Amino acid sequence: MAGGEVLESAAGDELLRTATEEGLDLRAALDGDDASLRPTDVAQPALLFVEAVLGLSLPQDLHVVAVAGHSVGEYAACVAAGALRPADAMRVVIARGRAMAAMHEGTMSALLGLGAAAAEEVCAEASPEGIVVVANINAPEQTVISGTTAGVEAAERLALERGAKRAVRLNVSGAFHSPLMADAAEQVAAVLDAVEVSRARVPVVANVDAAAVTEPDEIRDRLRRQITAPVRWVECVRRLVDLGAGDLVEVGPGSVLSGLARRIAPEARTQQVSSPQAARTFTEVAAQ
Repeated sequence: MAGGEVLESAAGDELLRTATEEGLDLRAALDGDDASLRPTDVAQPALLFVEAVLGLSLPQDLHVVAVAGHSVGEYAACVAAGALRPADAMRVVIARGRAMAAMHEGTMSALLGLGAAAAEEVCAEASPEGIVVVANINAPEQTVISGTTAGVEAAERLALERGAKRAVRLNVSGAFHSPLMADAAEQVAAVLDAVEVSRARVPVVANVDAAAVTEPDEIRDRLRRQITAPVRWVECVRRLVDLGAGDLVEVGPGSVLSGLARRIAPEARTQQVSSPQAARTFTEVAAQ
């Protein structure tokens, strides 16, 4: 996931030291293979590491109207906005990954070809079989559901009957962004309450309601609620565009969010920054 240049950066060194203090050998995980990065308690801090380091590598004079991040990516967005110090974000995300990894009940499934409203109806009808809720609204026709195995299975059957093209079970350890994460949310809230949250320099568009927030209490509240609430990514992208973001810059490994953005807001341009070199190139483009 991370090349040597990211690992050896000043920001990266601070985050690696923080992870070590919290009992996580993040450098070894980032130097390892994909299997070493797959567990939730490692994947979340690893994602924060790469996204935060790359975000901090971007030029400071960019005109940024707002930031957003998908699920754990919201912590990197808070770092970029100056609301969380990188080391504090790492401490919270390590606690978040560990708490969520310990919640083994339930599963998740991506419903392809079914919008959020239809998915919510399916979940409501399937709820007598078990807990099942909408967890991620990723694109107009891509919705992820989460809950007990029985609830998700019942919702999958109904979704396919209602016109979903596919129901793809996700390789996750638990029912993220559902009520089954309530205990994890309490654990993370305790850690989050122990770190300083500053006023954001630019608005953070929050996962839970797509509100553009800047005040510390507003940001802390959204982060506390995020683990059990759905990621309303469609609304987040549209809010970014409504705020004036003509260019959506995806910072981190891959280009999945850029692909979703093109489906949500085709009028916006997308760019990716997935390496320090890409950050430098972006600096050159931005300066022209």
